[in-house]
Amino acid sequence: MFVRQNIYDIGDDWAESVLWYARGVKAMKTRLLDNVTSWTFYGAIHGYTRWLWDLHGITLTTDPGPADDESNPKYINQCQHQSWYFLPWHRGYLIAFERQIRHEIEQLGGPHETWALPYWNYFETDRGLIPPAFRSPSWPDGAADNPLFVEQRWGPMSNDPTYDLRNDVNLNPLSDREFSGPGNGGSTGFGGPRTGFNWSRGENGGAEWQPHNNVHGQIGGSHPTAFLPYPPPNHQIPIPGLMSTPTTAALDPIFWLHHCNIDRLWESWNSHPPSKPAINPNDWNNPAGQSWRDGPAASGDRAFAMPNVDGTEWNFTPAEMESISTLDYSYADLTPGMPVQSNVLASRIANLGLAQPAALSGGVIMASNKTVELLGSGSGKVSLSGTASKRSGVQLDAPTLSRLAASLSGEAAPAGLPDRVFLNLENVRSRTDTVLFKVYIGLQVDANPGDNPDNLAGTISLFGTSIASDPSELHAGDGITHVLEITDIFDRLFLNNEFGSAEINVDVVPVNDIPEGEGVEIGNISIYRQSE
Repeated sequence: MFVRQNIYDIGDDWAESVLWYARGVKAMKTRLLDNVTSWTFYGAIHGYTRWLWDLHGITLTTDPGPADDESNPKYINQCQHQSWYFLPWHRGYLIAFERQIRHEIEQLGGPHETWALPYWNYFETDRGLIPPAFRSPSWPDGAADNPLFVEQRWGPMSNDPTYDLRNDVNLNPLSDREFSGPGNGGSTGFGGPRTGFNWSRGENGGAEWQPHNNVHGQIGGSHPTAFLPYPPPNHQIPIPGLMSTPTTAALDPIFWLHHCNIDRLWESWNSHPPSKPAINPNDWNNPAGQSWRDGPAASGDRAFAMPNVDGTEWNFTPAEMESISTLDYSYADLTPGMPVQSNVLASRIANLGLAQPAALSGGVIMASNKTVELLGSGSGKVSLSGTASKRSGVQLDAPTLSRLAASLSGEAAPAGLPDRVFLNLENVRSRTDTVLFKVYIGLQVDANPGDNPDNLAGTISLFGTSIASDPSELHAGDGITHVLEITDIFDRLFLNNEFGSAEINVDVVPVNDIPEGEGVEIGNISIYRQSE
């Protein structure tokens, strides 16, 4: 049983396991992209854009292409995003990579029998900055070719010790009891919406949005003065850091520690703490149906495939990724790293002054029967540039709002469970992945968003958006839809007797300056009620 440990708890900056990780990465980097066990090929499994790799100096224009058929790939461009396969696919990816590093360590005469990838829990106090071994260009002996260091990290989690990631990153999705919600404007769940093989497009799941996407963007960032070589007219789009976009992210050695933490949070969602209250049979459980368990290959789509250390092919299904104990590894600690409320529903019902349902007080499990209904819609496209906030009004449907109010008052809440409310930022498109913006809802006309944190619906990272906005890429062109739960905001409006307005304000506030040429736009803004 291999134990993945917190990198900040395993010793000094260059603890033995970190040193052997660096040696393993260096060994993989000696091979070219046409070798399935090379560093670059493993990066291409996640995503591959050759011109961007050449621009970064990851590959030379004279280097061979990947050891895969780009027109009919088995391995490359395989990462699952905006999908309920996001978590199991990345778990298999981690396992394959960990085996490869362990093999390199064995070839070097190191402790391969015990070595495991460490994880980086950036939520712990004073640990939000990339670990020191990844920030230095030198090895402990002073040699200046540390393979854990890459220059293309321009985000605050890479170089700003004063940055507080809790301003932009949180663990709110760990409170969602369902792995995959009903979608269609309602919850996408902790694990993501039901899909087939999905490389890039659609709706983010909870864990993919927070903390996954935002950490990627806050590590990679973008170059402060250098721009992508687009043909005239030059759009002056800053060069993204490696972690900022899916087709270069896995080329940064910190990627694997970040994804170990995401994998750890999945295990924590499943089982920590063991006394989590369940309302429905599927709460805190992975999907039981064969369409998830068997993966996309069962319906004729691409199989999940990784290279073994000898170059042969390993196929796996989500069902085979469910139990980490059967996969021979564990985590030193499943504590998330910041407070997570596993019984949000009980607190909410008490706040609304409703009677606690039997499912909460007596452990009665009931069947789930959810419906999703459009509550309101905006007037169309919202374009973003510069640092100025944009306000959009969402027109609310009076009869639907009345049904929501009846649910929150307890007059029409099935089984005593009040409705939930979700904000949809539909078909967000962009030429860049490095933008972050905050979304506020329900502000008064003259209110300053920064002075009203209770109205913050969430912080959005555009990780993966440029691919999803490009119609020439796989499964792409429609952009990404972000589904944010705003139940607590609507509860407060209801309790403050502020229901009844025909329109509610949505304010979009850029975190960083958005150059005009980046083409950031939200296709439409809508709000849905979901009955429980």
